[in-house]
Amino acid sequence: MPDGKYVKNNFILGMIESDLANNKFDRDVQTRFPPEPNGFLHIGHAKSICLNFGIADLYETKCNLRFDDTNPEKEDQLYVDAIKKDIEWLGFKWAGSPFHASDYFERFYKCAVQLIKSGDAFVCDQSAEEMSVSRGTLKKPGTASPFRDRTVEESLALFEEMKAGKFKNGEKTLRAKIDMSSGNMNLRDPAMYRIKHTPHQNTGDTWCLYPMYDFAHCLSDAFERITHSLCSLEFQDHRPLYEWYLEKLGFERPPQQIEFSRLNLNYTVMSKRKLLGLVESKSVEGWDDPRMPTISGMRNRGYPAAAIRGFCKDIGVSKQDSVIEYSLLEEYVRDELNASAQRRMAILDPLEVEITNFTDSAGIETELQGNNHPKNEMGTRTLPFDSTIYIERSDFMLDPPKKFFRLTTDKEVRLRNSYVLKCTGTIKDSSGTVTKLLATIDPETLGKNPSDGRKVKGVLHWVSAKRSLKAKITQYDRLFREELPGKIPQEELDGALNADSKIVMSDIPCEHELGSAKAGEVFQFERQGYFKRTESSELEFIKVVSLKDTWK
Repeated sequence: MPDGKYVKNNFILGMIESDLANNKFDRDVQTRFPPEPNGFLHIGHAKSICLNFGIADLYETKCNLRFDDTNPEKEDQLYVDAIKKDIEWLGFKWAGSPFHASDYFERFYKCAVQLIKSGDAFVCDQSAEEMSVSRGTLKKPGTASPFRDRTVEESLALFEEMKAGKFKNGEKTLRAKIDMSSGNMNLRDPAMYRIKHTPHQNTGDTWCLYPMYDFAHCLSDAFERITHSLCSLEFQDHRPLYEWYLEKLGFERPPQQIEFSRLNLNYTVMSKRKLLGLVESKSVEGWDDPRMPTISGMRNRGYPAAAIRGFCKDIGVSKQDSVIEYSLLEEYVRDELNASAQRRMAILDPLEVEITNFTDSAGIETELQGNNHPKNEMGTRTLPFDSTIYIERSDFMLDPPKKFFRLTTDKEVRLRNSYVLKCTGTIKDSSGTVTKLLATIDPETLGKNPSDGRKVKGVLHWVSAKRSLKAKITQYDRLFREELPGKIPQEELDGALNADSKIVMSDIPCEHELGSAKAGEVFQFERQGYFKRTESSELEFIKVVSLKDTWK
């Protein structure tokens, strides 16, 4: 099986190939992506999106987008709209119009009635607490509900009254009648329906009776004629229940549920519940905060969709849970931006340099040219050069260590796209801190090496002090200090946040060409990293990702 455009050869493709060879299904391969609209999608969902839509692309078939909207207390149209936007931004298109589990509420109800009539379901009056206790433990079998032997007629009548809204929330449930002594807790007479007098974002006040996820999910797959229902490993123990419902309801050639490991990244969390907690506590500035691992957050940060797709493909699919270094994702971001981002210069911690031999008679050019990209044909830009420039403070040391190839007194460096510069002196304040450098340039070295053969190893970025623009720059870092914050309890999560995950810097000198940058455009600030122009009316950039090697 060859790799597809978005998915590599893996055990799931092997199972699909085997099913096709054995004619297991009477239809083409059909996948679906079934998010619950109770939060924004994160990078873990991106893996599932690339897998499900990638398989559809590989087999030249279709993938459904289905919202598993069975819990109106936590769902919102805001999430529905955000999910659709994220999928489209990643570069995928679902088949036809989006599906909703709520579209099938009437069909779900009829299936439940069928199970009651066949003696495989009953209405139970136990409270949620009583049901939890009676389920037993992994070492102790459960205890049957005292309502388990209700007659079919009584359960049918009660279920109809539940639908009609005659009972309060939690007063009754519909439960499957399976096996209270099963070693699989999911088969110990699980709830199929619960009462919730809550309006639904898609069906309004039509229903007060809502199906449980396990019941609705398998039926939605079957109704849509899904062949391979791909789920994360947490649903592995739910598969027998998935198969039990479809078998009892008489579906021929039902979908095959296949589980794979979730995507886990260090220094972040992959739980919508915990991410929602960060949003609600205002620890971040919303679901789309650039520090969040959500797809919308990464889009706002400036991550290219192609980088996320490539990352999700190359990490592969397995049955083994693991934690992937966040830095690997950043590598994919760098690779994409390196090829497409034009180069510019900005000085994040400026040190003033006065060029003392800058005179009209020195033959110094004041309008220099710099390539927009070192390899790709992206043209050139003008770099104003004046008697005073800024360099990074860290690029100068009075007493440098060995192999320090940047600037020090009586040493030379090359200014990017400019001249060779030599430091001739320093000016200090009363505390002894260097506040300004004095230097000269060699007018004969513009765009070429010195003619006398002297070696100049260091290359520094710079901007004109007189003709630079001042920008606001926001630097982002890891949201958490802890490597595995997913293991931290929700109530303690805020304490693990990185206080320096967002640093705002004002009045940063940058080259004047950045004044024409368009919102959303990403540049490589030489030797600094990749930065994206925001939609702000002021000149503002946010850091997308650092360079792998800060000495460029």
